[in-house]
Amino acid sequence: MYADRIPMFKQLEAARASRVLLFVTGDRPGLETKIASEVYDLFVNQLDNIGLTKKLTLYLYTRGGDTLAAWSIINLIKQFADEVEVVVPSKCHSAGTLMALGAKSIVMTKQATLGPIDPSINNPLNPCIPGAAPDAKVPVSVEDIKGFIELAEKDCHLDKPEHLKDVVQILSTHIHPLVLGRVIRAKSQIQMLAKKLMQNQVDEAKIDGIVKFLCSESGSHDYTIHRREARDSLGMQIEKPDDSLYQLIKRIYDDVEAELELTSRFDPGSFLGGDAQKSYELRRCLIESIAGGSHYFVSEGNLRRQQVQPQPGVTQQVINDQRSFEGWKHETV
Repeated sequence: MYADRIPMFKQLEAARASRVLLFVTGDRPGLETKIASEVYDLFVNQLDNIGLTKKLTLYLYTRGGDTLAAWSIINLIKQFADEVEVVVPSKCHSAGTLMALGAKSIVMTKQATLGPIDPSINNPLNPCIPGAAPDAKVPVSVEDIKGFIELAEKDCHLDKPEHLKDVVQILSTHIHPLVLGRVIRAKSQIQMLAKKLMQNQVDEAKIDGIVKFLCSESGSHDYTIHRREARDSLGMQIEKPDDSLYQLIKRIYDDVEAELELTSRFDPGSFLGGDAQKSYELRRCLIESIAGGSHYFVSEGNLRRQQVQPQPGVTQQVINDQRSFEGWKHETV
């Protein structure tokens, strides 16, 4: 819990001669959260309380989210600190990796991973997911579109200028043309953002190669980049923590993991156990500092086990989820 993490934040601040700001988007199965524009004002509140500082340590755990939100947040943080470093205890993927590119250095544990930054487009015009709710859409990946075009050119031999019309027509029968246009813009945009962010981290000569790998050459959005590859192969500014620092980073992560239950799926039946009904409070995202307190995103409600008769003579047991609140709350010690 937040009160238990404060002494650990103080130790980390002393060890790094900095101020600490923690940002965790939870990936508990079924309760995932992501980097989104709605957290920008919460970061403003946190940073106003921290104040201007020579160095800020962003402790970051995330599977990603909105690219422009990530860009805005890391640039906001850099307005409050002369130097920004990112500490990665475990996962820092997609838009999280983009944020890390804006730091002067990245402290990675041996289990920490970065990931490709090729974006996926989520738009009301995206293809529907068969059998799912009407508003459930298939994310359209920039690199998946590129992969299809390469398949058409190399394997199907549609590599002449006159074949371009056929390729576009095939794509547009499954993906709305406006989505395809946004995909192309997104690819150019992510490359531009990454190059701008990396100017303070690595030599200019290395930037194009790193961005190219993160945007396309990794082969898959699920590809994971560990510390040694990030440092030795890509040439990023990566720091390996000593044993004392590693243990401190791990203790903070373990405390967060226990609070958000990152590794366990929320199962309503197991949660209820033998009870007929039970209330819940599920914390799903954290933004914390010593000076700014803890902003946490929470879902609250009540689970009730009920008997229903879908048809005469047939009785089924269902669990009704009555959500009473979902949003951000704030606490201090």
